[in-house]
Amino acid sequence: MYHIALKMLFADRAKYIMLISGLTFAALLMTQQAGVFFGILGWTNGNLKNIRSQIWVVDPKVEQVNEIKAMRDTDVNRVRSVPGVAWAVPTFWNPQQARLADGSFKPIVLVGLDNSSLVGRPVHMIAGRIEDMRLPNTVIIDDLGVQRLSQGRKKPIGIGDTFEINDKEARIVGICQTEKMFWGYPYVFTTYDQALRFAPKQRKMLSFILAEPAEGQSAAAVAKRIHEETGLGAHTEEEFGAMTVKWFFKNTGIPVSFATTIILGFIVGFAIAGQTFYSFILENLRHIGALKAMGASNGLLTRMVILQAITVGIIGYGIGIGLTVVVGLAFLQKGMPPFSLPYEVPLYTFFAILFICAFAAVLGLRKIFNLEPAIVFRG
Repeated sequence: MYHIALKMLFADRAKYIMLISGLTFAALLMTQQAGVFFGILGWTNGNLKNIRSQIWVVDPKVEQVNEIKAMRDTDVNRVRSVPGVAWAVPTFWNPQQARLADGSFKPIVLVGLDNSSLVGRPVHMIAGRIEDMRLPNTVIIDDLGVQRLSQGRKKPIGIGDTFEINDKEARIVGICQTEKMFWGYPYVFTTYDQALRFAPKQRKMLSFILAEPAEGQSAAAVAKRIHEETGLGAHTEEEFGAMTVKWFFKNTGIPVSFATTIILGFIVGFAIAGQTFYSFILENLRHIGALKAMGASNGLLTRMVILQAITVGIIGYGIGIGLTVVVGLAFLQKGMPPFSLPYEVPLYTFFAILFICAFAAVLGLRKIFNLEPAIVFRG
């Protein structure tokens, strides 16, 4: 009997294609938009991924990692004096303007690392040596910087080339690979002292203090102790990342915008699948009535309808996820928009599609349960 159910489904080409199309569109829209949303959330924590540290010490008013409220240089020694702190180093982080070969300007993020330890340095070097960053007026740019700073040049900018930061010459000694940040600016790494010379002078220049707990101490406990003894904001990497995501949920319209689109995709799939499947059942009532007249029970007919619903659901879901992966790979190659697809997203999409199919099946089953077998004998 189950093969008869599938034959009935595949025989009505128009309804079958409509069902598959509706479920495919729903799966694609929900998964693709969720992937872009999680990609954007990943960008919000770009600094944490590129400048690694177990403990981040910031101004107490800072609410997320992309926000800078400068501190005094003496705060570094205050943090170092807290029991349980193995070491603490100053870090400069601030957007600046780079002057290119054609005279135009491009925004960059200038990162100044501790002169001796270079804590927070880029992990993946494409070319050059990280140690050469200690040479006078030298910087390391990331792969995005190669694209952005090559404007006005006959060939891509590289090691040995120069550009200006606030009218000061910066010579490239290395190229690294980084995670993109929310603002989409390229990273330019140098030492802390050189960053202070590149940047406009201000009364306070210290952006972050990166710290490490002593052996046997937990990062959370040491961060809490730093806050209690210095009054500064001290957060573990995980805590700072969660604060950043929470801040973007609270202060931007990004989550609401993507949630609206995802819900719209669910509603469209819900409406198309439900209406089409109900219409499919109506058009096949005479055949179903014949099966009832031959002794098919409501339980058997229910399983047949569920099989039909699950079949179109799995096919529509598979096509939708496949298209999502194709679109996502295209996004990753272009670099825009961001795209990330954790396994939970396709899983939740699968359950959403199953719910849509279950709803569509229920609409049809209500009609089947009330069907009289004698309908097949009526003219």
